[in-house]
Amino acid sequence: MRFAAVVSAPELAPFSVRYEHDASHDAPGTLALLQFGEADCPGDPRALRVPLRPLRAAPRECWQVDAQVHCGREGALRWAAGGGWLFVALNVHEREHGGIEGAAEHAYSVLCGWVAAREERHLLRVWNYLHAINQGEGDQERYRRFCVGRARGLGTKGITRYPAATAIGHHDEEGLLQVYALCAAQPGEALENPRQVSAWAYPRQYGPTPPSFARAMKLPNGSLAISGTAAVVGHASLHDRDATAQVSETCINLRALLAAASLPEFDAGSPLKVYIRNAGDASAIEAALATRLGASVPRVFLQGDICRSELLVEIDGWSSQPRVRTAAGSSRS
Repeated sequence: MRFAAVVSAPELAPFSVRYEHDASHDAPGTLALLQFGEADCPGDPRALRVPLRPLRAAPRECWQVDAQVHCGREGALRWAAGGGWLFVALNVHEREHGGIEGAAEHAYSVLCGWVAAREERHLLRVWNYLHAINQGEGDQERYRRFCVGRARGLGTKGITRYPAATAIGHHDEEGLLQVYALCAAQPGEALENPRQVSAWAYPRQYGPTPPSFARAMKLPNGSLAISGTAAVVGHASLHDRDATAQVSETCINLRALLAAASLPEFDAGSPLKVYIRNAGDASAIEAALATRLGASVPRVFLQGDICRSELLVEIDGWSSQPRVRTAAGSSRS
């Protein structure tokens, strides 16, 4: 009689994301420290300068694991790993790859190829920040060329299960493409929004290659990583140039993703990033969010261009695993 070997996935340490003004990259258990608009910290691979200007006093975004963390650099890649979780990032310059399409293909080929050889091989969530995202007409728009390059880079490494993702235009160094990601030793569950056509199924009018991402990813610890979400229903943008109405529609989409993941309302464990195209809209967007989100929900406001020129605001973030009440009346997460 022949018996098949059963290989169990490694257990993951607790993972969390929080916003803190005084967070330090060398604190125990720090997997990544994202610094919005601040100077880079070249001495530690975990401290990454994100090329987006804060529109309010911005805290740092700290990824924590309840485990020992090891980190390093390999060529252009910076990485940190611990407890079955992996942070990986790289900056690519378009001038070295013939433009944004080549830069995106290179970035994803390098990142996915490196991750595939690790225990934390499951690509769960990716952020993409590129310069002048809306520049160009028709299929030559830079976001559309980015999508072509991204799909090609994913395809070279056989990636068929799309991660959650964000793509935002920055006003920092011309030609800079920054890509960073969260990976794990266990797979997540990709989720879609029933109010929206899946991005990877968009019709041809949005470009030669549809965007390669899932609307959200339920992480193996039960929490949710939410992709960049805007006022899109079906596949059409709504509320052209109306920031307040776009905030309302975006929040409906966010709650649809929470429902798909069977998670409750956003709370203090649900840090959100709010990307705003025009700095002059910040106050109106902030006020609109105040009526739709609880005061305890952490949020950071960043200036960034949305992938469609008619959209003025986009939100991504996290939703924590709900706490479970035990028989003794205590709670655990």
